[in-house]
Amino acid sequence: MALAHAASGDLLDIRPLGPTLPQAKSHTLVQSPSIEIFRMVLPAGRTVAPHRVAGAITVQCLEGAIEFEAHGRVIEMRAGHLVYLEPQAMHGLKALQDSSVLVTLVHAAVRGA
Repeated sequence: MALAHAASGDLLDIRPLGPTLPQAKSHTLVQSPSIEIFRMVLPAGRTVAPHRVAGAITVQCLEGAIEFEAHGRVIEMRAGHLVYLEPQAMHGLKALQDSSVLVTLVHAAVRGA
């Protein structure tokens, strides 16, 4: 069963998953033409290959620890850390521990809109 996306004004719980983290799945919380917010669940050792996205992005570590690579450097992120990237910035990551991150993607503006 797919999880419903939040509507404008809905309250979302993004607290750490704690002991349920190993069984949790990644899922989109908000999806609209202008923004997408999703919780990515990463077991220890999982990597996300370097890639680019059209719009600006933030990545917030909710729990665990990840290595985040962007702008030619690798930073270790732990719970409470957040990073912002400009549109088209190459980035990738690796989970050092079972982790969950909150990703906010601002969709690139549609031309002529």
